[in-house]
Amino acid sequence: MNITENYIGGYPYVKIEGVSHLDIGKIFDCGQCFRFDAVEESAHEKEFSGVAFSRFVSFAQDGDLLYIYGSTREDFESVWSAYLGLELDYAEVASDVLCHYESETLSAAVEYGRGIRILAQDPFECIISFIISQNNNIPRIKKIIESLCASVGKPIELCDEAKKHLSGRSSLCAFPDAEAIYALGESGLFELKTGFRAKYIYDAVSKVRSGELSIESILAESDTEVAIARLCEVKGIGRKVASCALLFGFKKYDAFPIDVWMKRVAEKYFPELEEFSAQTFGSYAGIAQQYLFYYERWNNNAING
Repeated sequence: MNITENYIGGYPYVKIEGVSHLDIGKIFDCGQCFRFDAVEESAHEKEFSGVAFSRFVSFAQDGDLLYIYGSTREDFESVWSAYLGLELDYAEVASDVLCHYESETLSAAVEYGRGIRILAQDPFECIISFIISQNNNIPRIKKIIESLCASVGKPIELCDEAKKHLSGRSSLCAFPDAEAIYALGESGLFELKTGFRAKYIYDAVSKVRSGELSIESILAESDTEVAIARLCEVKGIGRKVASCALLFGFKKYDAFPIDVWMKRVAEKYFPELEEFSAQTFGSYAGIAQQYLFYYERWNNNAING
């Protein structure tokens, strides 16, 4: 990759040439992240902006050129390269996934989803976000998360140049920490229209505050099944939510969330399998899951109108 640091009116951005297997449209439209939205009047082919790690950032793309607005080269190397999963060779990932199970559907899904990368999001934010995602749709999930951030998250100030990259949907507040969410109490969380999830969010932040739920120990845990079991000790967290949090926030690439979409995929394309699970697809099963989800969600919708 060739990386250059640039400025517009004192506002930094980096331009990266030579990134393969990366499509920001697919990355931010495959259900793994809830705080980024398309910049409708962008000067680029594609642009998505939002908040991550308490910073406003915008990712733009023209062909194989990637722009990160609000980032210096140092920021890119310390934060955004890992966030975008650029340390992982996705050509090798695709090859590994395909060698584990021979399937025309899987091959088609890998090709259709080419460009998807698993973001390395903040682990705590992922846990809370996927609790909110239960029995919910993406627009409503985003609205609840932005309400939570606007209520107790720290505001982010932007210069005029940065404002040119706004989607118009962000609260421009950092995701709050466990202390701030805990201070809301169950009733305060319920007022943010979290519904039945209020008591689950409150239990999660209570356990994080007390140390009963240790983010650091889960990050260090090499056995994904053990990590799933630890997260499932939180009220309201089941295997699916735990697997989503681990895949998108803890770099557990073998975590394999099974939701209604994946149950549909299993019945439709893999009826021969007695068990549709991570074991079928190997150590990158979670990435295989994203390819299959994206393929079923978007390709078949396009085909079927």
